[in-house]
Amino acid sequence: QVQLVESGGGFMQAGDSLRLSCAASGRTFSSFIIAWFRQAPGKGREFVAAVSWFGHTTTYADSLRGRFTISRDNTQNTVHLQMTSLKPEDTAVYYCAANEASRWNRARNEDAYSYWGQGTQVTVSS
Repeated sequence: QVQLVESGGGFMQAGDSLRLSCAASGRTFSSFIIAWFRQAPGKGREFVAAVSWFGHTTTYADSLRGRFTISRDNTQNTVHLQMTSLKPEDTAVYYCAANEASRWNRARNEDAYSYWGQGTQVTVSS
């Protein structure tokens, strides 16, 4: 098992930057692919970004590439999501998730993730 706790959400203005953090405890952190998903009001949960076990590989939702950056620090058992040029449409609850698969090919698939945090709210006003 791994426990995930997100932090860093808040109320922002369009154009601002914000960094979310995901702190993990439990099993060996480097055993997991870690991803961020988000869920906007009235919508389903969508993939944001994922980082591989030791941070060598990342993948992003096509619409977010260039504005969001995911990184991890296995010495601190944390993953960060740096968000820049925030837009009102980035308003959502952001979730951190852990995937213990040994292959990268499903890193963008929500159903590949077994462990989820409680989420952190990000609200962006225009």
